[in-house]
Amino acid sequence: MIKTITCSSMRSMDNPERTVDVVVVGAGAAGMTAALAAAHHGLDTVLIEKDTHFGGSAARSGGGLWVPGNAVLDAAGVTDTPADAHAYLAHVAGPDVPGDLRRAFLDAGPEMVAFVLATTPLRLRWVAGYPDYYPEAPGGRPAGRSVEPRPLDARVLGEHLGDLAAPYLRAPAGVALTQTDYRWLNLLARHPRGVLRAGRVAARRAYSLLTGRRLLTMGQALAAGLRAGLAGADVPLRLDTGLTDLVVAGGRVTGVRTTRGTVTARAVVLTTGGFEHNERLRKEHQRPPIGTGWTVGSPANTGDGIEAGLRAGAAVAVMDDAWWGPSIPLPRGPFFCLAERSLPGSLLVNQAGERFVNEAAPYVDAVHAMYDGHTDEVGHIPCWLVADQRYRNRYPFAGLGPRQPFPRRWYDAGVVHRAPTLAGLAGLIGVPADALAGTVDRFNGFAESGVDTDFQRGRSAYDRYYGDPRNRPNPNLGPVDRPPFHAVAIVPGDLGTKGGLRTDAAARVLRLDGSAIPGLYAAGNAAAPVMGRSYAGPGATLGPAMTFGYLAIRDILKRHPEATPGARR
Repeated sequence: MIKTITCSSMRSMDNPERTVDVVVVGAGAAGMTAALAAAHHGLDTVLIEKDTHFGGSAARSGGGLWVPGNAVLDAAGVTDTPADAHAYLAHVAGPDVPGDLRRAFLDAGPEMVAFVLATTPLRLRWVAGYPDYYPEAPGGRPAGRSVEPRPLDARVLGEHLGDLAAPYLRAPAGVALTQTDYRWLNLLARHPRGVLRAGRVAARRAYSLLTGRRLLTMGQALAAGLRAGLAGADVPLRLDTGLTDLVVAGGRVTGVRTTRGTVTARAVVLTTGGFEHNERLRKEHQRPPIGTGWTVGSPANTGDGIEAGLRAGAAVAVMDDAWWGPSIPLPRGPFFCLAERSLPGSLLVNQAGERFVNEAAPYVDAVHAMYDGHTDEVGHIPCWLVADQRYRNRYPFAGLGPRQPFPRRWYDAGVVHRAPTLAGLAGLIGVPADALAGTVDRFNGFAESGVDTDFQRGRSAYDRYYGDPRNRPNPNLGPVDRPPFHAVAIVPGDLGTKGGLRTDAAARVLRLDGSAIPGLYAAGNAAAPVMGRSYAGPGATLGPAMTFGYLAIRDILKRHPEATPGARR
């Protein structure tokens, strides 16, 4: 039986001077998890959101969660141990991330997942075979640890479905796609499983039409499930209510000032996202060329919580980094590249016409390579994805089907070029023709042997996940030799910024001297990441974000037992 929302998402403060136990700022996955946990433990809670929609960047994402050892993985028979998970995260995050922060996430993550499953209509399943991003590292898992939402009936949102933030890329009307679908649909013209997956997607669409039900998937399902849980717990959500500052008294945070009034609280949890749409902060903290035009993060993410925390005396960390990903700067907005870089018949070259990275590497690493190698003498930004017509005939690209021509507007914008020869293509993209020819010739030799001796493309199980298993001897390497040839501009895009307020293992915001600011907590991209400068696997943004939102409430309960009239039943 589907439970629909009966309370409203209020767009103004019905009592702007009210006092509550907890105010959560930001209605993304971290914020909704924190508000849900607070309400279910009897805390008088209000959730405010700057945007006119809820969901934040989570609703725009793939919706996966990287949380080792959770019950969904256990039920799927995924073999793992706490020791392996700890070893792997220590390897990925590096020595700059405190061990107690890593342990807090790994220890509380499974409890958070169990809580969300018990208090919302959300259901999760293992993304079978989607590897950790460094599966060969100590404790890594080639079969993966990521879980994703099962398709969710949109009726759980009732009349408030229109308040759900849109995904950054819309599927064709009525088509509900999961992460697993995405992998195999990329091989629709190449592999039987692609055809079978297309049939399953079509059946799902037919079911929706016959029953009159709209199915939500990926980040949309995650956000909708959490929002439905909030409705069941009677948590008010105030949309169109932006944070303007924190209220601080005697060195303690005692509430928030908003565009709709002031809320006094025993504790404030900042889950306002990153600062990807704040041009000033990006240029102040990050390497050029940078700006707000290459991100797919929520447009409302302008660093409000981070800046409010700084004014209250908080420390920040990792502000120069982001959840990077090579992206195509299309006229209507950036396209975040996943499979496109991994499929055989393509390679990345810099402005000298040379390869500089394993094209199939995890997306954060690929952009780090772009920035680390970018100089005035040898530019890596933009770089170019060079592919031949065989590649275009076999695989989808940036939402286009195999063989489907690139739109004229992409050519007009200078994002895409095409030529009958490599020399002609080199002239169009401004790279030395002899260098490009030599690079492609060497690359074609790797494709023939199946071994990339320069960058080891195809060696990792992660590389191979988005490769073509029917391409031999290496699923990621294929020759670039069938004209016409294509070049697509690639820039350092991102899913959101990574740096934020320094927090401890309880999600308390820290000052420069390491002491905690009483009453102030942060989670998600408003907080510095437990992943450090790396990325453990698919869902390693959302999993920790939700876990530290949950941990913040656990600490508030411990410090304010007088605010707990009894857990909700």
